[in-house]
Amino acid sequence: MMPWGPSVHVLKIRLRHVEPPIWRAFTVASDTKLPRFNRILHAVMGWEGHHLHVFDVAGIRFGEKDEDDDRVIGERNITVQQVLPRPDSALRWDYDFGDGWEHDLVVEAIEEPDPAIRYPICSGGERACPPEDCGGVMGFADLIDALGDPTHPEHEELGAWAPEGYDPSWFDLAATNRRLKRR
Repeated sequence: MMPWGPSVHVLKIRLRHVEPPIWRAFTVASDTKLPRFNRILHAVMGWEGHHLHVFDVAGIRFGEKDEDDDRVIGERNITVQQVLPRPDSALRWDYDFGDGWEHDLVVEAIEEPDPAIRYPICSGGERACPPEDCGGVMGFADLIDALGDPTHPEHEELGAWAPEGYDPSWFDLAATNRRLKRR
C-alpha cells in the first residue's frame, strides 16, 4: 500500500451461491465513499440499483441510516479505504434483501493510481448478472433452466420476461465500463 498520497483499490467481487461463478475485477479510488461505491458495484455487476443494500465488514454493517434498524452504521462518510484497509481485506455486499443477493469483495492490491486511467474501471469478469427480481439464487437457476430448454413448460413465458437478448454466459466488458463512466 502507498503510505502517502492517493491510492486505488484493485478489487474482485463474486456473487455467492451461483455456479458457474459470476465475478468482476475492477479498480476504484481508495477515497471513494460508500454511497458512490454502492453505485459502482451496481454498474460493475449489472444491477439496476432499485433495491436496498448493506456492506457487512466482519459483522459490522454499513448502509443507509434507518431509524428502524440501529444495527446499521450510516455509510455516508465512510470510504473504501476505511472498510478495506489492506490487501486481502474482505467484506460482503448484500443487495436486494428480497432476492437476497450476497457478494464477496476482496482487495487484491492497493496501488498508486495511473494518471492515464479514469477510475473506476473494470478489467475483467465472467458471466452475466442475474436479471433484477428473478427470485434470488433459486429463481435464477429456474430461469436458466427454462431459457436453456425450449421444451421447458415456462420457456416461452420466462423468455418473454427476461431482458431482451439475455445470455447468462455473456459478460460485456465494454458495456460495463460505459456504465461505470456514468457513476
